[in-house]
Amino acid sequence: MSTTEALRKPLALIAEDSRIQAKILENRLIQGGYEVTVAGDGGKALELARQRKPDIIISDIEMPRVTGYEFCRAVKQDPDLRHVPVILLSTLAEPEDIIRGLDAGADNYVTKPYDHNYLLSRIEALRNTPITSESDQGTELQVTLAGQTYRVKSGRQQVLNLLVSTFENAVEKNRELHRANEQLTLAKEKLTQWNSQLESLNGQLAKANDRMSRDLAAAARVQRSLLPDDQLQFPGIAIAWKYTPCEELAGDFLNLVPLNESHIAMFVVDVSGHGAASSLLAVAVGRLLTSQASATSLLVRNDPLTGKLAITPPASVVAELNRRFPMESQAGLYFTIAYGVLNTQTREFRYVSAGHPAGVHLPRGSTPVFLEGEGFPIGWMEDVEYDEQRLRLSPGDRLYFYSDGVNEALSTSGELYGGDRLLESLTQHANLPMTEGVNALFRATCDWSLPQGPHDDVSIVGIEVE
Repeated sequence: MSTTEALRKPLALIAEDSRIQAKILENRLIQGGYEVTVAGDGGKALELARQRKPDIIISDIEMPRVTGYEFCRAVKQDPDLRHVPVILLSTLAEPEDIIRGLDAGADNYVTKPYDHNYLLSRIEALRNTPITSESDQGTELQVTLAGQTYRVKSGRQQVLNLLVSTFENAVEKNRELHRANEQLTLAKEKLTQWNSQLESLNGQLAKANDRMSRDLAAAARVQRSLLPDDQLQFPGIAIAWKYTPCEELAGDFLNLVPLNESHIAMFVVDVSGHGAASSLLAVAVGRLLTSQASATSLLVRNDPLTGKLAITPPASVVAELNRRFPMESQAGLYFTIAYGVLNTQTREFRYVSAGHPAGVHLPRGSTPVFLEGEGFPIGWMEDVEYDEQRLRLSPGDRLYFYSDGVNEALSTSGELYGGDRLLESLTQHANLPMTEGVNALFRATCDWSLPQGPHDDVSIVGIEVE
């Protein structure tokens, strides 16, 4: 081996359609001493692999266009790439998923969520036991599972690697259950010890509970007082909104804010978790997003040169929120936000999404589409640059922002309401007035979640150019 080869960093290829997960994995691999290339789908990843042969491939399974299975199979059928180890990543953990991995020729299988140190150890293990031409020679096996027949022709080393990784995943899950069981046993012992004390404290707890209920009700009233005024109106613009917490206090917050005579801001904030801490953070963020120029306001400021009111660009607003609210200083809480500003004269809409569900543009007389753009949630990482998107509206066009309580509403069978049903609801009610259209989407979300109702806060805000 030459000195240049000895000093060369091993090349890792990531195939992952989630920009956030790909970036986090890329950072971990770089810290582990790897050079990294990233592709957003299996087709692009295959092109990159053929352009420059990687030392290891880590691929998500569930990707658009070309899945991880298809990508893995293409790699193993390529004479120049077949010896490159492939690790498949997925939230799936059914037996047929393992067989499909074998059928595709995968070398390892890691279930999400995973520990990055564990993944790095699997990468090193695969690189230390390379797949050779001799170990490629496997006998074709026919496996029938759940009515589906698979023909597996992986080498002995690959079969062993994949089975070992599957066993390790199962062992780790078993350890987690064992740890949880130990914690449950300790908790039961403590509950037994405390049982005698609970009776004497029961009266005090009842009084405290009454005080807490009154305090929560008061806090909820304060939170609602910060929502848009029911009488709020904008010339030439129809507005509508719906806000329903799943508990006394909500981690959601929304508003429509007139910035000056020709600009309107709209936003939806969704704080992780529920309860008082999430609610306080949501209110704190909402207080900063005000049209009153001050030392703390983020949306507008007084220009020291002209003395006039200047509107802060959406990307700058979101970047400043990310700087002010790092997750480490917020007790582990973070939040997502969709924030946009509409110029009512030019009808230009400028917006930013920070980890938030994609907004919807409903052109008049046409079908709704999701808005482009995504970014990291607020508080996850320092010095994140957020991309600002622009959209020119026409008379009759509508825009919608909403929290994930809408698209992630669960049916009794555990099925998500999803983006397709959301767009279908907006299409069906496109001819209704804005308020009725927003209410119809809210009812559809609630009906989908019957009989329990939404398990998360639901926030919807919409505007229409009249």
